[in-house]
Amino acid sequence: MPKPIIAIVGRPNVGKSMLFNKIIGKRLSIVEDTPGVTRDRIYGESDWCGRAFTLVDTGGIEPRTDNQILEFMREQAQTAIETATVIVFLTDVRTGLTASDQEVAAMLLRSGKPIVLAVNKMDSTGAPDPDFYEFYNLGMGDPIPVSAVHGHGTGDLLDACLQHFPPEDGEEDADDAIKVAVIGKPNAGKSSLVNRILGEERVIVSDVAGTTRDAIDSRFENDKGKFVFIDTAGLRRKSKVEEAIERYSVLRATMAIERADVCLILIDAMEGVTEQDTKVAGLAHEAGKASIIVVNKWDLVEKDGKTMDRMREDVRRDLSFMAYAPILFISAKTGQRVDRLFELIDYVSNQAATRITTGMLNDVLADAQTRVQPPTDKGKRLKIYYMTQVGVKPPHYVIFCNDTKLFHFSYQRYLENCIRGTFGLEGTPIRISIRQRGDKEE
Repeated sequence: MPKPIIAIVGRPNVGKSMLFNKIIGKRLSIVEDTPGVTRDRIYGESDWCGRAFTLVDTGGIEPRTDNQILEFMREQAQTAIETATVIVFLTDVRTGLTASDQEVAAMLLRSGKPIVLAVNKMDSTGAPDPDFYEFYNLGMGDPIPVSAVHGHGTGDLLDACLQHFPPEDGEEDADDAIKVAVIGKPNAGKSSLVNRILGEERVIVSDVAGTTRDAIDSRFENDKGKFVFIDTAGLRRKSKVEEAIERYSVLRATMAIERADVCLILIDAMEGVTEQDTKVAGLAHEAGKASIIVVNKWDLVEKDGKTMDRMREDVRRDLSFMAYAPILFISAKTGQRVDRLFELIDYVSNQAATRITTGMLNDVLADAQTRVQPPTDKGKRLKIYYMTQVGVKPPHYVIFCNDTKLFHFSYQRYLENCIRGTFGLEGTPIRISIRQRGDKEE
């Protein structure tokens, strides 16, 4: 079940970023008194009363001279509305109720989404500021007084949000369809690939980079199984993400990766692996998702007998951290090898869900230690007691030893290669945690 999403919406300078930082407990959003400060990250993970959630700082309404304020307001607020489970509408008691507040409030009420009204900068304790009561005029029920600076009222705010979360044991998606996120930099052919698979113009396709701004789900079923393809906006460098709506495209693509079972990382065959491609692939890798590297536009490449081998070597070199991911050369335009995707998607999805018994793992561990002795440091040798699997998607193993400081990264990589050599696990990253004996009691 995906995590609930809380979006903080409001006009500039009401304290959204400060409240965001206070709730997640980290200084992720830049806080400045200038309206429209661009942030490197606009989302974070937190939890309250045992419920994990994603918090989104919407960045506010950024007035620009060449844009109509109301039009920009609609883009900002609408994007937040679409992604959120609950919307926190943040206002400012010091400036009071403004026309901008009323405009945003009207849009939020039309959305039908749950809204929690919060009045910020209520920094003093005791009787509320008399201006606090004018926010009842918004027709959103009882406002919650908060202080993003001191943290007052944030607990009450999250309690109110929690009431709108779906039940924790609520309907788990019983659908057995494999969710596939199609990711890559702009203009790599993501929408074209989805259209080729669906056999219809379900997604807008354009040569203009940035056409797709939403993450669009398309269901598809064939003899290989059931699939949900998530076509995401292209991820571009942060310096080029100027429009606020494109910042949300990055957020949505990241969220699409989070809820996907398999990621198709599209590389433009004409450009090869770029720096941005490595960052896109890194998002899928860090999220622990089964992945396939898909080299698109292969029909446009002039070939000789070794072109594919050379390209494969280049991809392996530039995406060396994803050596586990299979590479497929396709053309979304002509349909070349697109049909092979389904078998690969099913395969890597199953690999990511593989469970290995503790007995089999420890047989591999014993054999690995016989072939290559664990490292020593100043006469003290690393002793590995046992290994067990604690999770899937991706496979996660815990190794218990006598001293974690002796467990060199190179030996961890060696053990990972031994596990892959025995059990395959192609297409999925592996997580290995090292614990010192006694850690599990902590």
